[in-house]
Amino acid sequence: MDSIVVTGGAGPLSGDIPIAGAKNACLTLMPATLLSEEPLTLTNAPRLSDIKTSTDLLESLGTEVTSMQDGKVLVMSSHDINNHTADYDIVRKMRASILVLGPMLARDGHAVVSLPGGCAIGARPVDLHLKGLEAMGAELELKDGYVHAKAAGGLKGGTVNFDFASVGATENILMAATLAKGTTVINNAAREPEIVDLADCLRAMGAQIDGDGTSTITVQGVDRLGAATHRVVTDRIELGTYMLAPAFTGGEVTCLGGRLDLVGAFVEKLHLAGLDVSENARGLTVKRSSTGVRAVDVTTEPFPGFPTDLQAQMMAMLCIADGTSVLEEKIFENRFMHAPELIRMGANIDVAGGTATVTGVDRMKGAPVMATDLRASVSLILAGLAAEGETVVNRVYHLDRGYEHVERKLGAVGAKIERVSA
Repeated sequence: MDSIVVTGGAGPLSGDIPIAGAKNACLTLMPATLLSEEPLTLTNAPRLSDIKTSTDLLESLGTEVTSMQDGKVLVMSSHDINNHTADYDIVRKMRASILVLGPMLARDGHAVVSLPGGCAIGARPVDLHLKGLEAMGAELELKDGYVHAKAAGGLKGGTVNFDFASVGATENILMAATLAKGTTVINNAAREPEIVDLADCLRAMGAQIDGDGTSTITVQGVDRLGAATHRVVTDRIELGTYMLAPAFTGGEVTCLGGRLDLVGAFVEKLHLAGLDVSENARGLTVKRSSTGVRAVDVTTEPFPGFPTDLQAQMMAMLCIADGTSVLEEKIFENRFMHAPELIRMGANIDVAGGTATVTGVDRMKGAPVMATDLRASVSLILAGLAAEGETVVNRVYHLDRGYEHVERKLGAVGAKIERVSA
């Protein structure tokens, strides 16, 4: 099993870091192929293990998937869906697999989908997905760990009211509504850029959608969707992760393809912490203040608030900040599992329920640590950049689900980092 070895104190970082297409967007866009018999082509696709899992799932249903340009272009054709069961052996690997449910049900009126798996960061139930589909006339039964769904005569437009702004549920219902008979209104919809990206793709396929990016989305169902080519939006979480790197080392990096509108609330906290962020034609350039990093309080919230997927990385930075910071996690329970690993490296962190209090230390020390989930894994790598000696991050299969070639990208700007095989 691979590990990532980081040697701290290599000096300031300098140079460009290319930011990939968004994992969370691509995993949502791929199931959209099930809505049409004509090809869907995605460009700027990230090259990640989760994309391979999604490919395996679609191929198991009958979709033909062709990977081109070293995986950056995916051409998918679902002209012959010959299987409507998403099997547990594939779905258990990745929570986003539940997103095949709405498209298959909308297109063919039936689907059987295993309850999903993914990172161990909380329950993340799929009940909102199911309630939304029921509001559109679906008949659902949970049996032996699978959702058995039917819609005799097809889905019908309806009003879907979410208890909270679930990204996954919004995506599933949005896709299903494109082929439903009549008008569907989604209230308390998620507003994330990945939702807007999905809506843009669906419109390119012929869908009629209004209000994406707001809390109310309206979809007028159409009889069929056609072919389209769509570029996957920049990954705002990878972007935010690499924007933090100079905070640990000093120096200046430019995150190619970065956009302020994707990370507004995050950038506000970086400014308060003493980082300078500027937007230019090439992306976002970040450098640390000469006085170092200052403490700052953070509360995770749905977009456009501070993203939960950047909380672990932010905590790592605040471990070396001047002062005491309070991080409040309001999206997922059990998402401070990286804290004990950072403490192994000398951090001063106290966790109580959904709140972590971090008091900055003068220095951290390299240690063997274990990645507990995707974002936790990269937070430990960032911490290793500032730690004395060598940090060995184990169980990096989590990392490979969401970051392509992290050792190459950081190594290219001056970090001393390598991947080793046991």
